[in-house]
Amino acid sequence: MPVATTRAQAPASIQITVEDARGAVLAGAVITDSNGKVLGQTDEAGQAAILCAIPCSVRISAMGFAPQSLMMTASTTVMLKPTQVAEQVTVTAYRTPIGDLESPATTRTLTQATLGTTAAIPLDDQLRQLPGVELFRRSSSLVANPTSQGISLRGLGSTSASRTLATEDDVPLNDALGGWIHWQETPELAIRDVELVRGGASDLYGSSAIGGVVNIISARPETDGLEVRSTYGGEETYDNSALTTAKRGTWGGLIAGGLIGTNGYVQEAPYQRGPVDQPSNVHSQNALLIGEHESGTLRGFARASGFNELRHNGTPYQFNGTRLVRYATGAEWTNGQGDALNLRLYGSDERYRQTFSSISNLPNFGDAACTYRCGETPTKYSYVPDNELGASLNWTQSLTSKLLLVAGADVRDVRVWDEERSFGAKPGVTNLHDHQRGSGGYAEAMWQRGGWTMSASGRLDWFQNYDGQQLMWNGDGWTPSATQPQQFGERLFDPRLGVSRRLFEHWAVSASGFRAFRAPTPNELYRATQVGNELTLANGSLKSERATGWEAGLTTHQQWGVIRASYFLTQVNRPITALTTNPNSSPILLVRENLGQIESRGFSLDFGLAPRPWLGVDGGYQYAHATVSRGTQDYGKWIPEVARNVATLNVRASDARLGALSLQSRLSGRMYDDDANSFLLHGYFRLDAYASHSFGRRLEVFAAGENLFNRAIQVSETPTTTLGQPRTARAGFEVRMNAARDN
Repeated sequence: MPVATTRAQAPASIQITVEDARGAVLAGAVITDSNGKVLGQTDEAGQAAILCAIPCSVRISAMGFAPQSLMMTASTTVMLKPTQVAEQVTVTAYRTPIGDLESPATTRTLTQATLGTTAAIPLDDQLRQLPGVELFRRSSSLVANPTSQGISLRGLGSTSASRTLATEDDVPLNDALGGWIHWQETPELAIRDVELVRGGASDLYGSSAIGGVVNIISARPETDGLEVRSTYGGEETYDNSALTTAKRGTWGGLIAGGLIGTNGYVQEAPYQRGPVDQPSNVHSQNALLIGEHESGTLRGFARASGFNELRHNGTPYQFNGTRLVRYATGAEWTNGQGDALNLRLYGSDERYRQTFSSISNLPNFGDAACTYRCGETPTKYSYVPDNELGASLNWTQSLTSKLLLVAGADVRDVRVWDEERSFGAKPGVTNLHDHQRGSGGYAEAMWQRGGWTMSASGRLDWFQNYDGQQLMWNGDGWTPSATQPQQFGERLFDPRLGVSRRLFEHWAVSASGFRAFRAPTPNELYRATQVGNELTLANGSLKSERATGWEAGLTTHQQWGVIRASYFLTQVNRPITALTTNPNSSPILLVRENLGQIESRGFSLDFGLAPRPWLGVDGGYQYAHATVSRGTQDYGKWIPEVARNVATLNVRASDARLGALSLQSRLSGRMYDDDANSFLLHGYFRLDAYASHSFGRRLEVFAAGENLFNRAIQVSETPTTTLGQPRTARAGFEVRMNAARDN
């Protein structure tokens, strides 16, 4: 395109159409000016209208494609070429598109292509290819009790609840009852990308965003298409999923669903197994329905999803089940010039049930030879219905070409009913009702000039716990128990400041500081939970966790890759911790308490490299010195379930004729399984592999292997030793039919 030689004129409207090398349109491509200011983003037709003083210099970038810079004098069509190292543009960190070199926060994005070439099936295992990502324990969600599925980032650990917020298209996914995450809830083919932000983000997202935010971005109906994926392998593990989309003018629809399950394995270490031990497993089903309508700059949508799972947790009596329905509707308006307005209305209805038991080492059923885990006695059955309603409104406004304002508000209302039947010497029935409401408002200003990007934001939250009531059945009717749930409220303010400075074209330094919080869940306040032989009691006097932290980073974006190094420090005051009160009882007794302070400080390195067009290498390293830094209990002890050293290395190679091969490796140092640091979990190395080959444009076959060296990875000491997944292999196929691709 010839470069204009005329003088700059008043801003004019220019339309840009962005396509890939095959001529297919690219939605979501970001157009920025020479200073990095976002001018617009392409719609589903691959088009964006921007205001620009002719001649204008713009830069166009899209996930998975090499960015292109050009001087424009009129409307044009731009073709982007694929690359394994394109500048990453994320939205989650600041609720507005921002690039690698402009972001003060550490962000990573796993694309659909990356997720689809990972050996592991559930999303939590796929996220583990990023350093420092771990669940409460090392086990996969394929065999883990839901109460251990809280995610940990930045070495902060977790309890049953997650210190990291999970969302899907701005709707929170953390369980309303316990704060854990249902990793198999979203059909895998319906996941387009996953954005991960490390560091506190309560200034924009409220409760739980202490360690960061994991945002699942759903696929959208852009054309007519059908995709089917099926795999089967060791331990009778299966994963069957399907996705179909349709587009008719301004209307679009998407239907997705899946079946995931495994007969599992016995988690108890072989030398400790007894007659009561059996495989831990899960069988789950998920479904998603999306309908949307676009009219010019306005998009409206409605979505509904369903999730059902049944888990056996390692003994004949211990099991749990979940039935969860979510629904959401909303509208999005954007003018293509950086201004936007987003509305979300959502809700959920859940039914959760779980059994508890005690394990005895005394011989049972006349088996005098039994010396370990001989008998099981039921202790409790819990049935918990809950529902939530929520709404959020987010507004983005470009005040000038260099100043962007973001403001919003949200509210989330949760109601929980818990019916528990106790067995044994003192049988009884209790019924608990709890009502929680969290609401907040926030504002953020982002200023960009030259190579500088500065942001300042703050959020005011009001958390309430009220209308609680606990009843007991006395044989004739329900009577109030002696102790009733407390009613309390908290007002919290969480600011964040960030600055990034580009150095020349390919380097940037950044720094940010924040405050964040996490409110206690109904599960932590009022329900006892058990994993293995550890029984954790509730505490109705818990207060919210309060965190303060900062990070400083250096980033380079070269033609061959992206590297970011960061130093971070996060201190969590009055953290909710499972404190051991009686290590000699059976089960071992713990109680949730607000302790003094925990601290995690360390260094992280993230990289994504493309030394050859057909080869991609990514991964990173995290060192986290995570300890109890204040208080009378466990001072100086390691935070449970946090390794000081974690490293990942992933290699992906592809050839149009031969196919694709990817290796995912993870190295983790030792950690402790309890607050007193009495139970040591040794470090481990794990290697997974995935290989695929395409037959034409529609059919692909693949094979995957996990824990190829068959390492015995310690998961927990409760105090019995449980182990991670042994070596497994599976194979499958994927069929894709897409109208845009076939025409």
